[in-house]
Amino acid sequence: MKPIVEYQDYHAFLSDYYEERKRTSAFSWREFAKIAGFVSPSYLKMVCEGKTNLSKVTMGRVAQAIGLVGYEVEYFETMVQFGNAKNDEQKKKFLEQMNSMALSHKVRIVDKDAFEYYDTWKNPVVRELAPLMPGAMPGDIAKACAQDVSALDVRKSLSFLERAGFLKQVRENVYEQTEKSVEGSKEGLPLAIRSMHRAMGNLAVDSLNRFAPDVRNVTGITMGVNREAYEKIVAVLDECRKKITEIANECSDITQVYRLNLQLFPLSKEIVKKEEA
Repeated sequence: MKPIVEYQDYHAFLSDYYEERKRTSAFSWREFAKIAGFVSPSYLKMVCEGKTNLSKVTMGRVAQAIGLVGYEVEYFETMVQFGNAKNDEQKKKFLEQMNSMALSHKVRIVDKDAFEYYDTWKNPVVRELAPLMPGAMPGDIAKACAQDVSALDVRKSLSFLERAGFLKQVRENVYEQTEKSVEGSKEGLPLAIRSMHRAMGNLAVDSLNRFAPDVRNVTGITMGVNREAYEKIVAVLDECRKKITEIANECSDITQVYRLNLQLFPLSKEIVKKEEA
């Protein structure tokens, strides 16, 4: 079984723990629940299957039942709070605590790079601009950004992008993009991406006043749909995004960095129609 700091989903961790115990002994869900002090023999089975969650009260009992000690207890309890967090701000706080503990125990968590990459709009923009401006100093790249950014910010971004493998410096102040994409766990990466979506959404609002209509395109439609129509629209948007990506990939003479946001979100709650008598 992997060390606990390689997990970020406590349901998966407990499931692996149970399977490992069962593989090496006559272990059962009833026994597991009894050791942890639960009356229901199927409670921990439901937790492992993701059908219910541990609480701040029960997580300590489970940690003790499976023999966690020292930092393992702290990591497990933080992992439970991460899994149960209700909003992205709380999730990010707990995930950062988990990453810190994992790094202090010599385990590399890829989500740290993902969070740092998506933590600011500057990193994706600098990653695109730097290869377009061979020999440019950080101050030159900063001036090329449409938004306010300092030379120090660009220098920090370049340092991170090179360290994390998103850019490769081939000569002094000459960069190439690597083929590396941003990868992370299924728990952490969506959280990091949502952080970037919020930042880019704010830039989209700002673009309404910052840029003339001939260099930006902002349109929208308010409509009524059902679930089937929603799924069809999402499929069209996915196909549109793929076609736009192909066009961008075929562009060899790049002169500017753009951001495309595709947004489809509800403006009302779902209305359940009453059947006519």
